[in-house]
Amino acid sequence: MPVLVIHGGAGVVKADLTPHKEAQARADLAAALQAGYAVLAAGGSSLDAVAVAVVVMEDSPCFNAGRGAVFTHEGRNEMDAAIMDGATLRAGAVAGVHHAKNPVLLARAVMERSSHVFLAGEGAESFARTAGVELAEAEYFRTEERWQQLQKALREEREQRVDPAKTPHHGTVGAVALDAHGRLAAATSTGGMTNKRWGRVGDSPLIGAGTYANARCAVSATGWGEYYIRSVAAHDICARVEYGNRTLADAANEVVLGVVPKLGGDGGVIAVDAGGRIAMPFNTDGMYRGWVDRHGVMHVAILEQ
Repeated sequence: MPVLVIHGGAGVVKADLTPHKEAQARADLAAALQAGYAVLAAGGSSLDAVAVAVVVMEDSPCFNAGRGAVFTHEGRNEMDAAIMDGATLRAGAVAGVHHAKNPVLLARAVMERSSHVFLAGEGAESFARTAGVELAEAEYFRTEERWQQLQKALREEREQRVDPAKTPHHGTVGAVALDAHGRLAAATSTGGMTNKRWGRVGDSPLIGAGTYANARCAVSATGWGEYYIRSVAAHDICARVEYGNRTLADAANEVVLGVVPKLGGDGGVIAVDAGGRIAMPFNTDGMYRGWVDRHGVMHVAILEQ
C-alpha cells in the first residue's frame, strides 16, 4: 500500500496554540493528506503526490509557505522550495522567490524543464515565466498575522530584547511519499524566518540538507535551518539507513535528537523508507504533521502524543 507523510512545520509553541488555530491547522493538514493520497490511491507517482500535498499547504495561510509566508526585514515575502525523485535522483530547487504562487511547482519545473537543479531570485522567476508557472502579486502572500509577527520582531530588535541570530524558527511545509510502484519522493517549501536579511537561505531548498530522496529513503526537514545545513540532515538520515544498516526510526532519531541538538539547533523531520515504515521525530513543543499509513488510515497530530 502507498504511504504519505506531511508536515506543516515544527515551530509549534504550545502556549500559542489556540483552539481556532489548532482546528484550522488540522483541517488544512487533512486536506493536504486527502489530496496527496488521492494521487497515490489512483496509482499515481510519489512525485505527483508530494507536489499536490505541498501545494495545498502553500495555499493555506496557516503555514509558513506560499500564501502564509513570513516577512523579511524589508517587509517582503521571500520563499524557497525543493522537490526530489528518489527513483532517479532528479531534483529541482528555488530560493529567494517573491511571486511564485506555489514555489514547489516552480522547483518541479526547474527539475523537469531545465538542465539545472537550483535557481534563485530574479533568475528563478524569469524562468517561471518561460515555463508557464503561475505568479502572484505581493498582496496575495500578505497575511496580517505574519505582518504583525514582523512588527514584533522589529520592536524587539530595536529594544535589544532579542538576538535575531539566536531565535529559533521552524516554519516549513513538506511531504514524503512511497507509491504503489515502490518509488519514493520528497518535497519541502518555506517562507524562511521572520525578519531574515541579506537573502538568507535555509535548509529547505538545499538538496541533502532539508530535502532528500533516493531508492531507500525520503526525508523532508523542518527546523533551525542553519543546523540542518551544517549536519546535511536529510541525506545523513538516508545514509545511515543505506550504509549504516540503521532502521529508519533509529537513523532519524540519531540525527534529529542527537546530531542537530548537539550543534545547537532543533526541529524535526518526516521520513519514509522503501518498506513503507515512517519516522517523525521532533524536539520542539510540537510539529504539525499527518500521515496515511500502509493500511490507508489517515492520522493528524500536532503536539507530542
